[in-house]
Amino acid sequence: MRHRKALDLSALPMNGTGSASLTWWGTLAFMLIEGTGFAVVIGTYLYLVSVAPEWPLRAPLPEWGPGSGVTLLLLLSLVPNMLLSRWAAARDLRKVRLGLLLMACFGTAPLVLRAWEFAAFGVSWDSNAYGSVVWLLLGLHTTHIITDLGETYVLAALMFTRHADNPRRFGDVEDGVLYWNFVVLTWLPIYACLYGIPRL
Repeated sequence: MRHRKALDLSALPMNGTGSASLTWWGTLAFMLIEGTGFAVVIGTYLYLVSVAPEWPLRAPLPEWGPGSGVTLLLLLSLVPNMLLSRWAAARDLRKVRLGLLLMACFGTAPLVLRAWEFAAFGVSWDSNAYGSVVWLLLGLHTTHIITDLGETYVLAALMFTRHADNPRRFGDVEDGVLYWNFVVLTWLPIYACLYGIPRL
């Protein structure tokens, strides 16, 4: 049996960025799965609001300060995050290193405020349904911040070693930028639920 080439792909680069990368598709699939998880928990929150005699249940209104501080930091982080995307696309190693260090700071700062944010609700996770769903939403989002922060630390470490010579690392940075945008954008409806709905 004779074989013939259907298409010669030898001239293609070893790796690509954006939709030409398998990692990009994996990141996109992960965001769709995690976004569905957030939607399910927000739906649970809204269901509990609709059946509860009062909301919040036997708890004070949440304090605006820590949650608003987290929101402000996350929104501000979009500026260096988008710059990092440009720098990674341009393969500017010096700027990518700076951008990753900035994003490590912007990823760490919300976690400090998040520790106060849990306490600002004045309810324990096991007090009632309100406490459970609030802690679940905050916990899920905190997990996503920690996940992306860990990735940022790893990428920053790689970019300061010989591994920075691998063009694929710049694509990984771009995928990290995409995921951080997801982390920020998913926080906005959670913030509206946790802080706005109890005040309606």
